[in-house]
Amino acid sequence: MAATVERLLGKSIKRREDPRFITGRGTYVDDLKVAGTTHAVFIRSPHAFARIKKIDTAAALKHPGVVAIFTGADMTGVNSLPCGWLLPELKVPPHMPLASDAARYVGDPVAVVIAETQDAAQDAAEKVKVTWEPVAAVSATDQATAAGSPKIHEVAPSNVAFKWQIGDAAAVDAAFRGATIVKKRIVNQRLVANPMEPRACLARYDDATGELTLWVTSQNPHVHRLLMAAFVLGIPEHKVRVIAPDVGGGFGSKIFLYNEETICSWATRKLKRPIKWTSTRREAFQTDAHGRDHVTEAEMGFTREGKIVGLRVKTIANLGAYLSTFAPAVPTYLYATLLNGVYEMPAIHAEVTGVFTNTVPVDAYRGAGRPEAAYLVERMIEAGASALKMDCTELRRKNFIPKFDNGYQTKVALSYDSGNYGAAFDRLLAMVDYRKFRSDQEAARKQGRLMGIGFSTYIEACSIAPSKVVGSLGAQAGLYESGKVRVHPTGSVTVYTGSHSHGQGHETTFSQLVADELGIPMEQIEIVHGDTGQIPFGMGTYGSRSGAVGGTALLMSLRKIKEKGKKIAAHLLEASPDDMEYENGQFQVKGSPDKAVPFGTVALTAYVPHNYPEGLEPGLEETSFYDPSNFCFPFGAHACVVEVDRDTGHVKILRYVAVDDVGNVMNPMIVDGMVHGGIAQGVGQALWEGAVYDGGQLVTGSMMDYAMPKADMLPMYETDRTVTPTPVNPLGVKGAGETGTIASTPAVVNAVVDALAPLGVDHFETMPLNAERVWQAMQKSKR
Repeated sequence: MAATVERLLGKSIKRREDPRFITGRGTYVDDLKVAGTTHAVFIRSPHAFARIKKIDTAAALKHPGVVAIFTGADMTGVNSLPCGWLLPELKVPPHMPLASDAARYVGDPVAVVIAETQDAAQDAAEKVKVTWEPVAAVSATDQATAAGSPKIHEVAPSNVAFKWQIGDAAAVDAAFRGATIVKKRIVNQRLVANPMEPRACLARYDDATGELTLWVTSQNPHVHRLLMAAFVLGIPEHKVRVIAPDVGGGFGSKIFLYNEETICSWATRKLKRPIKWTSTRREAFQTDAHGRDHVTEAEMGFTREGKIVGLRVKTIANLGAYLSTFAPAVPTYLYATLLNGVYEMPAIHAEVTGVFTNTVPVDAYRGAGRPEAAYLVERMIEAGASALKMDCTELRRKNFIPKFDNGYQTKVALSYDSGNYGAAFDRLLAMVDYRKFRSDQEAARKQGRLMGIGFSTYIEACSIAPSKVVGSLGAQAGLYESGKVRVHPTGSVTVYTGSHSHGQGHETTFSQLVADELGIPMEQIEIVHGDTGQIPFGMGTYGSRSGAVGGTALLMSLRKIKEKGKKIAAHLLEASPDDMEYENGQFQVKGSPDKAVPFGTVALTAYVPHNYPEGLEPGLEETSFYDPSNFCFPFGAHACVVEVDRDTGHVKILRYVAVDDVGNVMNPMIVDGMVHGGIAQGVGQALWEGAVYDGGQLVTGSMMDYAMPKADMLPMYETDRTVTPTPVNPLGVKGAGETGTIASTPAVVNAVVDALAPLGVDHFETMPLNAERVWQAMQKSKR
């Protein structure tokens, strides 16, 4: 009888990939050494908006070591970088890899120098002379459409890319009659992603085969290949291989097709030499897609008893100078469709206007639309509690959607999968000991101390699907995932996943899944990802989709493997396949574990089919593509306790408590790490981070000026979970990668506002709530 195999899924197992990372044995794009490699340096606009009159490369071409210099005029036959999400009446301006008519933001590339060494390329780049004709620029979100603002693109005379709405305006108007209305202007400031590894690429063309290989820091290599090869360069996809090796973080900023990898891929075919480019940190600030940047007027209506009657939202979303790959989706279908939050809302209407400005393009950044929605809803809940003179926890309780297990239709198109919002909130209040805190707070106030507590009860949408639905909404790609499982003759297993790992721990969690399903040790399992030459077409990693979508695709293939294995084992045991089951790493006759064939024997038989079922193909390898029937909707409740220094305005976080519900958990330690990291980014936005433009110049264009949080600025987190499995996928998992970012920003801001309530401060229009901004609000309240 086979021994019972210990279940691994759901256990905190140390990450398999970490030893190579922490010992410096990871392989990142800049680590790659290819014979004959040249180096690229880009000439970028120093102006926010300027016509290009002339580019003089004569002196630069004479610099020792220079191989070539290209401008936009050289890139004939190359198309615009595509927008991958098309809304009705969307204005899509050309976005050429190298600007040739005008530069539209500081950092817009206009030429590239390619040389034998990085130093030679950099020195030569400084000799390229560009004659500019600067023109007036606009960078402020709420000024883009103002009278007299410069026209950035001919196709968008008023700088409006789209106007979009959702919900029922008439229903909101009716609901507001006789209601208590709270109104707030809410600015969700622009952010810079700043992953640890900057973007990089290495392009190599093989003239003998006509094949192009691109190593690139990408979260979705197949999408990168499709967009670049088919839509921009016009190269057959089967002649392009895109490899994303170890990638040091992304947070959304490495989803998109960028100018640099496209230019290097084009140039390597011209020069027939490998070309490498690695972004500097300053370039990253000026070229990586930024996030957020909303200006919103919001109104929420309540009955006297505190029931929400409606929500009206008007948002201006800054898209930057061009449409990044999925930019139109973020402030529309990933933002406004989440405005229902976790509350019963009889009526909602949202209008979103997307605008062009002379700034870095804006696209998905960790959470992508959902943090903006959660921040708005949670700030309005707090404003409502203040207006009604009601405890904020009681107001939330009054409005939670009751527990449901299989579907709740919102007023903004989405149907939630499963939820138990009150349970997560109750668990949070118990951990915080809310009543005791209010008592302690009152005592502190009598001593002149400004302590506050803030809450955030949030929901997010992840595992965006199904493809048919998102296609009807404008998506220019499917949103399924692929998973291939190859069992080798010796019983070891190689897994090929279309999901991509850039810090999420796929090599561990997917190994746990396979080990559990097959009852074999994790050491026998290899996880392969990030290489279009090896894996089936996959959509990559973003939107907290890897476990729910990528994991389910693997599960489907594993089940196919076991079904075929049952036929082989049944033949060996002279039994019926219908009588077989798979338990503890062996195929056995149901109820008879002594009549069994080990997994390894079946694997060998599949490849040495001497004693084999008639009509069954040899081999043991299966591929699946999983297209979910709906999104998954993680949720939870976070609380933050702060103290504000009366003299300086400095905010100190005393406690941070989080209760999340991500459905079934594949690896609790990895989920905790995701929550911790997400909270850090959300707290960073609330208290320190913010990209600031002045006259089109990025003032916060380096680590000297952009205030990334340091480890000693963050508290220890207290985390817990409730478990509400999703009915959408067989694993019952939702998503965990973005929960902390979505929840933490409103929790922190609500806490600061609560701390300052005795001074009469009830709102901050914009973040971050750094010491200066808080101090100024305190001084203003004294007047």
